[in-house]
Amino acid sequence: MPSRKTHPAKGRAPGALAKPVQPDAALAAVVGSDPLPRTELTKRVWEYIREHKLQDTQDRRRIRADDKLRAVLDGQDSVTMFELTRFVNRHVT
Repeated sequence: MPSRKTHPAKGRAPGALAKPVQPDAALAAVVGSDPLPRTELTKRVWEYIREHKLQDTQDRRRIRADDKLRAVLDGQDSVTMFELTRFVNRHVT
């Protein structure tokens, strides 16, 4: 019997991380309005953070919010990178 690793499943629905999710208006202002897999969504949020230099220079784990990102972070001025995913997940359907 062949192993599962050598024969990927065909016709299966994508896994939870690969399934496209729809960002709401607040998150769409940061990543765009198209449905994206969660992995791509996270990548685009980080691109936005780097592009706008929102990482704290002293503590790289802390993300400072600009006006667009503050809407995603429920009004908070800064969060840690570990909290970021929790806030982003609140803004997808």
